Amino acid sequence: MEVILLERVAKLGQMGEVVRVKDGFARNFLLPRNKALRANEANRKRFEGQRAQLEARNLELKSEAAKVAEKLDGQSFIIIRQAGETGQLYGSVSTRDIAQVISAGGFSVNRNQVSMPVPIKALGLHPVPMHLHPEVDCKVTVNVARSPGEAERQAKGEQITTVEETTMEDLGLEVGKALADSGGSLGDR
Repeated sequence: MEVILLERVAKLGQMGEVVRVKDGFARNFLLPRNKALRANEANRKRFEGQRAQLEARNLELKSEAAKVAEKLDGQSFIIIRQAGETGQLYGSVSTRDIAQVISAGGFSVNRNQVSMPVPIKALGLHPVPMHLHPEVDCKVTVNVARSPGEAERQAKGEQITTVEETTMEDLGLEVGKALADSGGSLGDR
């Protein structure tokens, strides 16, 4: 299906371009979200009549997004979650959670503007890209910790989830000590 793009769409084209896309992508994504019109004569004329308004609206949205991105870029947000000893979260941190924390921090962000291919499942500092507008991106840092004190230590660069490594020699010494304390040996059993 051929469509006329009403705004810039990543990996597809710029506003006003006529592009060929799969029918399902057009029907399920582009058309319902008002990102495109079907490419027929009536819609081409309609687009040319509205082109100036669409470009002005796009420029206004882009400038607003640029202002927000300027303030938001490089910011750090703390999310408190329960986790195991190894730093593995019992749940996960999704785009919805990040959008809520950023909104609570005084910024207007929707969850579809948070760009994470997979949810966060471990403690630590995680860089998260934000797509505030098709042409405006920024990056924030999400600090996932078990407590506010732990979040501060992580922000300073301290490693929270260090797992103690036990070597085979240590295990042998511990088994030998336990046997000596109990008065037995491996052959007695």
